[in-house]
Parts: sequence; C-alpha cells; structure tokens
Amino acid sequence: MILSLDTATRSIGLALLDDQKLVAEMMWHSENNHTVELAPNVEMLLKENRVAVRDLKAIAVAIGPGSFNGVRIGLGFAKGLSLARDVPLIGVRTLDILVHGVIPVNGGLIPVIQAGRGRIIWARYAVGARGWESASAGVVSDWEGLKAHAEENDRIIGEIDQVGSSLIDPRKIESHQRRPFHLAQIARERLLRGDVDDAATLAPIYARQPTSGES
Repeated sequence: MILSLDTATRSIGLALLDDQKLVAEMMWHSENNHTVELAPNVEMLLKENRVAVRDLKAIAVAIGPGSFNGVRIGLGFAKGLSLARDVPLIGVRTLDILVHGVIPVNGGLIPVIQAGRGRIIWARYAVGARGWESASAGVVSDWEGLKAHAEENDRIIGEIDQVGSSLIDPRKIESHQRRPFHLAQIARERLLRGDVDDAATLAPIYARQPTSGES
C-alpha cells in the first residue's frame, strides 16, 4: 500500500494505492489551511479504508515547486511519518505529477500551476525513455513569458486562468488534472526500481526565473 500526499498548491490531494489498484482518493480546496487539515484527513483516509501505517510500503509526497508553505507542510508531515515508522519516502516533482498519464504525440508538453500575483510555474517536457521528461523542475514567469518560450507543437495543460486563456491559442490547451493517484503511480514505479529518497535529507524544490533559450 502506498500513501500519497500533494499539498503543493491551494488544493490538497491524498490517495491510497494497493499495487496498481486505486483504493481511495481525496482532493479538496484548502487555501491556507494545510497545517490544520492535512493530519486529520490522512488519519481519516487510513481509518476509513482500514489501513494501518505499518501496512504502508511507501509514502509519496509532492516536493515542489509550488506554494512555499504548502510544499514545506506536506514534506514535513511525510518526512516525520516516514522517519517515525521507518516507511520508505519518495519525493516527486509537482510538474512530473501533472504530466503523468498524458498520451505523447508530436511536440512537447507544458504543465502549468498557479504561483499567485499573476505568475505561473511551468516547464517544457519532451518524450524520453520513461515517458515525459524535463531537465527543469519549473520556472516562474507570467503568461507572456511562457508564450515566448513555447514551441509551435507544444500542448499546455494544468491551471489555465483567464489571462492564459486569452493569450494562448485554445487549440494548444488540453484538460488534464493533477491527481494524488498519479503521484502514487509514479512512486510505485520508483519503489519497484528501488529508487527511494533519504527522509532525513529530502528537500523542497523551488521554481526559478526562466533563462534565454529555456526549453
């Protein structure tokens, strides 16, 4: 059983994955109540599905980029649970979660999450040996910045607001939701490879400013 936690944005997502089967999934809008809402909802999720912490094979957590406080709250909770109960911890980049499950076609893929104050966090992904891959964990800019770096055949997914909808060709925009289920699936694949993180040293990832020629 894998428990996944995503608190990287204003929404919180939790999921339980048993091998390849989704046992339960919760998603809700939290604003700035992550600290108050996370622990009791994890407890409720485990209790309602009769899962004990000792049953967990791994804990998966979104490590950013995203909300500074949101990422730190989720990662801190996951690290504490991992260290206290000796459960393997797997950290996954937020934008990697968002692109998971999107069918590859010609061109790249640009996942977007909101960063507040008119800014967005995004990265350009291309198809690699293990699906969608990006050398960047995420850059922060406005929509004009993304538009300047996007290539002709790129598709854009994620949190598209009114500004983005007005600037980006609607034919480039696709509907795809970031889900804790996808986070758990990524963690399962890594767990099978023995690719787990050190709970003592795993750190948040923050977005940066785009550079010339960003891809």
